[in-house]
Amino acid sequence: MKKVLILLLTMVMAIGLAACGTSEKASKAGEGKKVLVMGTSADYAPFEYIETEKSDEIIGFDVDLAKAIAGKLGYKVEVKDMEFNGLVQALKSGQADFVLAGMTPTEKRKKNVDFSDIYYTAGFMIVSKKDSGINKLEDLKGKTVGVQLGSIQEGQAKEIAKTIDIKIEDRNRIPDLIQEIKSGRFDSAIIEDTVAKGYLTNEKDLAGFTFEAKGVEGSAIAFPKNSDLTEKFNQELKKMKENGELDKLVVKWFGGEQK
Repeated sequence: MKKVLILLLTMVMAIGLAACGTSEKASKAGEGKKVLVMGTSADYAPFEYIETEKSDEIIGFDVDLAKAIAGKLGYKVEVKDMEFNGLVQALKSGQADFVLAGMTPTEKRKKNVDFSDIYYTAGFMIVSKKDSGINKLEDLKGKTVGVQLGSIQEGQAKEIAKTIDIKIEDRNRIPDLIQEIKSGRFDSAIIEDTVAKGYLTNEKDLAGFTFEAKGVEGSAIAFPKNSDLTEKFNQELKKMKENGELDKLVVKWFGGEQK
């Protein structure tokens, strides 16, 4: 009887050790998996957005670009949706490894984070109701103009306010700006033209016009200060510009090549 018990105990211990070994291997495999967290604000179609009727996945031009570059470097990407105004802080606090959100590398932002080379350049549009009578910048006199909090458009509104009397209001997300225009609380809003065109297609009661912006460089990828990822991403971004991969993504999401 003792021999039977000893044999059973030996078998149980052997199975346990084998299971532990398998568990350790799985754990090590998981530890070896490299994942970068991309911070973004998923309200900026076609750069980053969610097709809520289809899934809760964040898709868009910036997401494809991030996955393409990270994949070439041996990383996978985890996309996290955040308020645009909190993206720089997310990098500083370690909540994100990089930010791709149509962000412009302003001098103020450069004091807190590092940027890649420019990957896309767009313009700006004044969006309002079709019957608003707002067809040029001068028509904004005495009007309430909405902008996304912390965005480059906020800076453009302040530039306009130097010569034209406007009231500036901010909101966290682009859909909020559109809703405020439709409800009549805002007379207009300043939105990046590529993004605005998507709303004008779907919102038939809205119209818009582009204007010449001041001191705008385009969009770049943001990183924590002194991150070794900055140069690595830059190298791959340069290759994508040279071999046509970046233009293919532009055509896919915007329908035309970069000028």
